[in-house]
Amino acid sequence: MARYLLKKILVSLVTLWLVASATFLLMHMVPGGPFLAEKSPSEATLKALNEKYGLDQPLSIQYKNYFAKLLKGDMGPSIKQRGREVDDIIKTGFKVSARVGGLSILLAVILGVPLGSFAALNRGKWPDSLILLISTTGIAVPSFVVSTVLMMIFSVKLDLLPTYGLTTWKHYIMPVMSLAFYPTAYISRLTRSSMLEVLGQDYIRTAKAKGLPMYKVLFKHALRNAILPVVTYLGPLLAYTLTGSFVVERIFTVPGLGNFFISSILNRDYTMIMGTTIFLATLIIIMNLVVDIVYKLVDPRISYN
Repeated sequence: MARYLLKKILVSLVTLWLVASATFLLMHMVPGGPFLAEKSPSEATLKALNEKYGLDQPLSIQYKNYFAKLLKGDMGPSIKQRGREVDDIIKTGFKVSARVGGLSILLAVILGVPLGSFAALNRGKWPDSLILLISTTGIAVPSFVVSTVLMMIFSVKLDLLPTYGLTTWKHYIMPVMSLAFYPTAYISRLTRSSMLEVLGQDYIRTAKAKGLPMYKVLFKHALRNAILPVVTYLGPLLAYTLTGSFVVERIFTVPGLGNFFISSILNRDYTMIMGTTIFLATLIIIMNLVVDIVYKLVDPRISYN
């Protein structure tokens, strides 16, 4: 187990370095710069700004300096948000995104797993067809469409929910529902297909033959094995959702990390782009590592060689 984890950590570090390097190089290959706008500053001002942030140096020197600071835990100052450090912005935005994302994931699991199990138990019947229809719609429809429909219904037509900010509990409802719709649909389909496979196994038929109640067969025997694909999916889903769905946060004006990331791209804020990309990549890698450990807890038969 320890040898396996050490190997995974080493591979993860190499992966993180490749992601950060690719982002750094691609970011600087795009024409333009962070100080170019409709009203560009004078040549002297532009030169002074480039010198201040080290953008006048060769790309290799910029690469070396940035990663030397990054190894010390310093992501540098934001180019556009003057006087603010990138790591402080990430901490502030992540707290907001984590609240909204955590609630949406919790809602997706609470709804998706029972819906998928119920559909598998009623295979070929109308509940199965209805759940499949809803889950297919949830996977096919993008989040910005879901957000717009919710705003039209609950804000414009019914005037029940606010459309921006996170000041009260009502402000969380539509962003959480928008973020949870797709993963709920995907989890229900994963659970259904996995549950159908497990329900056909010999040990399930044996449990039924012994006269065990159906809820015991489902939750004690079948679901424990059927949940593994869902656990696999939750790893990257947690990382992506906790850092904030960029589109949903933008629509509902949620001051989360996703909103900061979109703004950094539009404003060509190099340090902010690098910081949020590295943070997201790190979170995805950590979540995948956690998933590997959870596998062993869910199914003791799994061994790490």
